[in-house]
Amino acid sequence: MSESEDRQVDGGTRWRRFAAMMVPATAVAGAIVFGMSNGAIAASFDVSGQTFKVRASKLVGDGFKQYGGIAEEKGGVQHPVAVSEIARAKLYDLCQSVDATTMGIPIVLTINAGGGGKPARASGLLIDMDSLEGDAEFKNIKIGRDASDLNPDAKAGSFGQSADHVEIIDLKQVARSTSAGTFTLTGLKLQIKIGKEAKECF
Repeated sequence: MSESEDRQVDGGTRWRRFAAMMVPATAVAGAIVFGMSNGAIAASFDVSGQTFKVRASKLVGDGFKQYGGIAEEKGGVQHPVAVSEIARAKLYDLCQSVDATTMGIPIVLTINAGGGGKPARASGLLIDMDSLEGDAEFKNIKIGRDASDLNPDAKAGSFGQSADHVEIIDLKQVARSTSAGTFTLTGLKLQIKIGKEAKECF
C-alpha cells in the first residue's frame, strides 16, 4: 500500500483497494476475523450455497459496521463471510446477477435498478460477502474494534470495524446473502439471459 493510498483525506481514509481489508481468505478465516472460535456470527437464515454478483457505479452509506460471519446451507455446509451492516445506503447503477447455468446451457438472471441518477435505496442493509473491490473513502473509521460492541451476539474480543460514512466507487461484490428492512429499487428491470447474452454484471 503506497503512502498516497493510505493518507488521510478530508477526515476519511482513502484506499486504492478496499479488498485488502475486506476480502476473506481461507487462511485468515481460522486466524483472525472469520473463524467460528473467534466469535463469528451465523446468518439468520439458510443460504442456497450459490454466490451472486453485485456491481454499482457508487455506493453511499451511513452507519457502517463489519465483522466475521458464517453463512450456512441447509445441509450444514458453512462458508466464512465478511458481514457488512449499513444503516442507510444508496446504490447508483445497480446490477445484480446470478449464474443459473443448467445442463450446459448458459443462463444468467440479472436485476438492474438505480439508474439515471435515481439510486436504489436500502435501510438496515445486511450483506454476507465473499469479496469486495472498489475505491473507498471512510469517515471516522475505527479498525480493530471489539465485535461485540457492534453486534451483541458476537464474542467479546473478536475483530470488528466501523465508520460513520462510506463511499465506494466502482463497487464489485461477490455475496452469499443480502437482507434489508426496506429496499427500494428505482427503475427495476429483471431479465433472464440465455446463451451468448448470458453475461453477469462483471
